[in-house]
Amino acid sequence: MSSLWHAFAEMNTVQDAPFVVTRGEGCYVWDRAGNRYLDATAGLWFANLGYGRREIGEAVARQMGEIFAYHNFTDYVTEPTLALADQIASHSPDPGSKVFFTSGGSDAVDSAAKLVRRYHQLTGAPERTVFIAREWAYHGMHTYGTSLAGIEPNRSGYGDLVSDIVLVPFDDPEAIEKAIDHAGPERIAGIYCEPVIGAGGVRPVPVDYLHTARDLVRAAGGLFISDEVITGFGRIGDWFAANRFELDPDLILFAKGVTAGYLPLGGLVASPRVAEPFFSQPGVMWRHGYTYSGHATVCAAGLEVLRIYEKEPIFSRALELENELEASLGSLVGQGPAIALRAGTGAMAALQLDPSDATLSSRVAGATRSHGVIVRSVVGNGLQISPPLIMTPSEVDELVSGLQTGLRSV
Repeated sequence: MSSLWHAFAEMNTVQDAPFVVTRGEGCYVWDRAGNRYLDATAGLWFANLGYGRREIGEAVARQMGEIFAYHNFTDYVTEPTLALADQIASHSPDPGSKVFFTSGGSDAVDSAAKLVRRYHQLTGAPERTVFIAREWAYHGMHTYGTSLAGIEPNRSGYGDLVSDIVLVPFDDPEAIEKAIDHAGPERIAGIYCEPVIGAGGVRPVPVDYLHTARDLVRAAGGLFISDEVITGFGRIGDWFAANRFELDPDLILFAKGVTAGYLPLGGLVASPRVAEPFFSQPGVMWRHGYTYSGHATVCAAGLEVLRIYEKEPIFSRALELENELEASLGSLVGQGPAIALRAGTGAMAALQLDPSDATLSSRVAGATRSHGVIVRSVVGNGLQISPPLIMTPSEVDELVSGLQTGLRSV
């Protein structure tokens, strides 16, 4: 029996039977017994470049041979940290934006809440403390993120952690308008919005909805926070969904794809409007940060990953996968318990199963894995498909075949 406490796991079930992954190459991973699996989830959405890119490891080794890390508090920083911040800002909707690094997506979510509230204090509106979030949304598992969760099981069991959170349906702009009126426009701090809801079952909305949500909150005086921990860095075929959908956000949250999962990194991109009072006013400090914010070795990995994104057709392949996944996975609808397909934007989709059996998606995911393809059960009785952005058409066929076998077996 291992000493490890797994994340999101019923330990009574998994403690004696962990699924140990030993190596990876391309879109495949191998277990302890040497069995090969097509990873159709890119880990947890992060392995955009697949596994085994040696140049990333080489960049990491070079940096560790120079200086592996130094902190970014006060005026200290390392070269890779500066360079990566500039690169990310240059690919954001406004190159004049500022980049703050965290260790992951959950850190970025909580950091954003603190930044927004501090911003409103600096601009004379300390009463703006209410955040709007959407049902089915996932915003990490720190304290603010748990309270913002639109996935009820992720929120329950803790009591009230953070107040001043209002949940609205994920696709109803009128509900946002009503929430603003109910809370009072003068109290709205902002809205957290995944351009395509990810862990909540891959739930896209029309671009008009995203623009309307932004405009309603802005009209009330709040900020639009684009949570792109999943959709950033190529997953939807562009650097950010904010670019592709012309969202003009006040903040962008990122993680996962910024290093393609090779090392943990997250952060936020603050628009010039949000950064301005912090950068122009004497004596103003945002008393916030993490020991490993902008870790030099991690940023070196990020720089190499961004170099690959820039030189290889990774994002265009994601756009091709958008169509291939919709067409191929759509052929499974009506087979066994598969009743619908929610195709997202870019390389993300969810196969909806019969909702009458709450255990169905877990059983199908298990059966599919036993036939050599890894998919993931997500809330709402769906199966997440979010492959590495390098997945080939023949591997898409392999994915569909494995899912077909998994569906039939249950």
